[in-house]
Amino acid sequence: MIIAAVDAFPLAMPTIAEVSDGTQDTLVVRVRTDEGVEGWGECDASPLVSLAVYCCPMSHSNIISIRDTLVGERLDSPDDIRRLHRKARRQGLDIEQIDHAYSGADIALWDALGKRLGLPVWRLLGDEAAYPKLPYASVLFGDTPDETRRVAARLRNAGFRAAKFGWGPMGRYGEGFDRDLVAAARAGMGDENEIMIDAGVVWGADDETAYHRACLFAPYRPTWLEEPLSPDAIDEYGRLTARRPPVPIAAGEGSNRVRAAADLIQNGGVSFVQIDVGRIGGITAAREVVALAKRRGATYVNHTFKSHLSIAASLHVFAGVAEFRYLEYPAAASDLARRLVKNPLAVGSDGLVRLHDAPGLGVEVDPGVVRAYLQPTRIEMGGKVLADVSAFA
Repeated sequence: MIIAAVDAFPLAMPTIAEVSDGTQDTLVVRVRTDEGVEGWGECDASPLVSLAVYCCPMSHSNIISIRDTLVGERLDSPDDIRRLHRKARRQGLDIEQIDHAYSGADIALWDALGKRLGLPVWRLLGDEAAYPKLPYASVLFGDTPDETRRVAARLRNAGFRAAKFGWGPMGRYGEGFDRDLVAAARAGMGDENEIMIDAGVVWGADDETAYHRACLFAPYRPTWLEEPLSPDAIDEYGRLTARRPPVPIAAGEGSNRVRAAADLIQNGGVSFVQIDVGRIGGITAAREVVALAKRRGATYVNHTFKSHLSIAASLHVFAGVAEFRYLEYPAAASDLARRLVKNPLAVGSDGLVRLHDAPGLGVEVDPGVVRAYLQPTRIEMGGKVLADVSAFA
């Protein structure tokens, strides 16, 4: 089949707050073929910046838009998707956001091909089984330890066996306050469940403080300490992990290229590499990191703080690897993120999330939600309209 159209739709909640909540807006991408097949994907990036990568005019042979790269190409096999991934990166060589923006198109291509062939993406990727994953509820720390404890208790009562608490006031008010936040998360979740701590890159390049916080948090048995340092603090991550802190170190959500993830694994020494399928270049790129993590003894975990479209795409990437058992599962998402797909991946009665044999990603985008949250956008240059997203059709 032939790719007939590539459309990107910026969506947003009516009001955007200045908090670390990536579910407030998004860019969803639809790929349509000459056979009437539709595939959907999602980018975890600024919708307007990413939209420009889909429609920018050619500057030279290394700046060609995603739309111009894909329309008219054949889509018949997984090898076509991998070929188009290489082509898009080559023709977008001088577009800094190319991997980030292309994520949505790559996911949509896998979805479309799976629907055309009647196969789930995990089978297209060559996996023989899709193993259940333990979802950890992903939320922000409360503004106080007491609020954090209440949030944790609600998650425990909702049946979550693991929860991650992040960002918020962590690192702002000294080590005593940080310790109390972690203690509150543990108290609310109970001794029998897992907690993860996301420091939200708060200590920058200060690996000494990160090490001492890991020691401070160790009595509360967090599964990992996530993003204590900035994404590019590779040397500092290396020093931190070389000291063998009592809490394993996790990082990787900022990796917008496979090379960045490889750097964290090989030189940063992280125990858990957390990859966002909507940032790194889609399913094709994330799958490379799965293979690398297996070779290097790291544990692959998805980073997802978007809609259930992204959760589904993320899970297909590592569904076939039994030992990679954790699934980030946003538990306090916006109305947009909760409603974007009609059939979100639900947590089962045993507390696990499963994929099945539904073709493509296995979830269905709700056109009504796209229409409700669409942000009409028009990009024009030199009198030529490059993008006119005034309505969804």
